[in-house]
Amino acid sequence: MSDKEPLFSAKNRKLITNPLNAQNPITIQVLGICSALAVTAKLEPAIVMSISVMFVLVFANVIISLLRNTIPARIRIIVQLVIVAALVILVDQILKAYAYEVSKQLSVFVGLIITNCIIMGRLEAFALGNKPWQSALDGVGNAAGYGVILIIVAFFRELFGSGTLTLPGLGTLHIIPQAFYDMGYVNNGFMILPPMALVTVGIIIWVQRSRNKDLVED
Repeated sequence: MSDKEPLFSAKNRKLITNPLNAQNPITIQVLGICSALAVTAKLEPAIVMSISVMFVLVFANVIISLLRNTIPARIRIIVQLVIVAALVILVDQILKAYAYEVSKQLSVFVGLIITNCIIMGRLEAFALGNKPWQSALDGVGNAAGYGVILIIVAFFRELFGSGTLTLPGLGTLHIIPQAFYDMGYVNNGFMILPPMALVTVGIIIWVQRSRNKDLVED
């Protein structure tokens, strides 16, 4: 980045905005699907997972960018894995210390951030060839694009599957009034099963492509 280029130039802003839509890592690149299926039965773990991935991706991108001219090409993957693993361990320990119940819900999926294709893909495709500021913005954008999909999926799965929404610091909120249940409304238990996460992601992909014809393949 030149000295005259604004920190949030149009080019730099696209690093944040593009992954939210036209280059979304889940709906367009089909990456990170496993966690999208596994941690979206409730809203709270989806939010915490999104924040965790953002922390790891932003810091890993910046660290790799800073070291990009000193890492021998033949060991770059090992170096990337070590950095990501260290950041994931830090996140895992923080969650266990300050959000233990959520940590138990996320289970092994926090550790599996190490193998998240989004993170390794951005390190290889972007951080190794760009400066720290752009790498940080790229990390924010791709993690936000990932997190938005997780939160949307979790919102609808928990709302229609349990009639509640769980939010960090607020606990479980009962959204559907008791009067609905008195009239015979029944929660759709199928919504909290893993297959429905895939169906929900599919619906999001359909909506996204119906709104943006440029994403439709010939």
